[in-house]
Amino acid sequence: MIEAAEAVETVEGLKSVKPRTPPVAGRGASERDGPVLGEKWIPRDPQCLASVRRFVSDVAADWGAGEDVPEIAELLASELVTNAITHGSVGVPETSRIRVTISRECRLLVVDVHDSCSALPQPRQARDYDLRGRGLAIVQMFSHRWGWELTPYGKSVWFQLVAWPAL
Repeated sequence: MIEAAEAVETVEGLKSVKPRTPPVAGRGASERDGPVLGEKWIPRDPQCLASVRRFVSDVAADWGAGEDVPEIAELLASELVTNAITHGSVGVPETSRIRVTISRECRLLVVDVHDSCSALPQPRQARDYDLRGRGLAIVQMFSHRWGWELTPYGKSVWFQLVAWPAL
């Protein structure tokens, strides 16, 4: 069974992760409603982060996403890939790869970061001088929505940005 969650607005105006309706039977995070604009596989190596940032920014720009969207997508993808490299290696082979998929769902740019680990993302409350622990808070703050889905092969952590004006 595929489990899923997404960040949604609460009454207080803050976002929190809540369960969402699972995808249509037989479809997971790798099979979005809209067309795939780009896909990149990388080893679990921090040195690959720069290439992921360029890839996400370039795809968003190439497809005519709004003014700040390429830079915001780059930042958020960097946070999710960093988490996949840092925390997505528990109990998985050293040779496992991370897949970044960019798709379009109507006005939304969707970036999925897939890894082989089924450990769920754990948002943290970083203290003032902590060097880590702010990645998911950044994703939450700048994305339209975000969430995760367990897949048969691990998990996908994703975010959406409003990237194109209404038709």
